[in-house]
Order: sequence, then structure tokens, then C-alpha cells
Amino acid sequence: MKKIAFASMMLAASVWAQSMTFTKYVPVYKSVEVQREVVREMPYKECWREEVPENSTVDDGTVGAVIGGAAGGIIGHQIGGGSGKTAATIGGAVIGTLIGKNLAERHARPGYRIVKRCRTKYKEERDFVTEYKNYARVMGRTIVKYSDRPLRKIPVTVTIEY
Repeated sequence: MKKIAFASMMLAASVWAQSMTFTKYVPVYKSVEVQREVVREMPYKECWREEVPENSTVDDGTVGAVIGGAAGGIIGHQIGGGSGKTAATIGGAVIGTLIGKNLAERHARPGYRIVKRCRTKYKEERDFVTEYKNYARVMGRTIVKYSDRPLRKIPVTVTIEY
């Protein structure tokens, strides 16, 4: 029975628990000037122009070889006569294939173009900053707050729960 009563009291206390928050201004007892070096990395772009191969489809000469072979076969068939007609057709096809492949490869070589390339680099900038380290005491503890000028009071947020 005592356990049930204790649990009920705890539940009732948690339902009625409240908190209060306010700001208290604590007097500063000492301000010390502090100089420190600040290093910043500032980004900038560095650009240049570069010659690169053209991104065109490179023909390996297959189409030229097929067309040249067909044309050579037709011409060889026209030139040959009698029993040499077959040999002339085959010879014309072989020569036409070689010539067609050679011409196709010569014209398929990629060209070059100029492109602009850039990269980001960083430059260090150093600067000296003057700050003030302000000391105050709250509830037996020393607190420190940095500011751009000496402070007379430091705001402290206090929360009381009951």
C-alpha cells in the first residue's frame, strides 16, 4: 500500500512541476584585452586555356572498307573478262577495301579545340583581432564572455524548476 501511495505522490508532483526562466545581469569584475591572430583562407579561381582532342566519334575505317570493297568489286567485275572475271572481281574488292579503309581513317582523325579550364586555389589572409575577455562570478563559479569591448555586466539565463 505504501508503494502505491508513493507512486501516486510522484505522479502528482510531476504533473504539477513547473519551471521559471529569467535573465540575471552579473557584474564584471575584470576585463582583459586579448589580441589573437585570425587566419582566413580566401578562395579564388585560376583559369587557363588548353588544347584538347575533339570528342568526335573516331571511325576505325570499317565503313570505308566496306564501301571501297564493294566499289572495287564492281570495277574489277567490269574490267575482267572470261575466266579472269572472278579473279578481277576479287582483286578489285581487296584493293578497294584497302583504299576505302585508308581514306576513312585519314579523314576520321580527331581535331583539336581550345577549352577553358579552371581550378579553385586558396590564399591565406592574416589579421589581428582585439577582443576582451570579461570575467564575472555566478553562484561561486567564474564565467568568461568574449566581446569586442569591455563589458560592465554579463547576461546569464537562469532556469529554476520546481
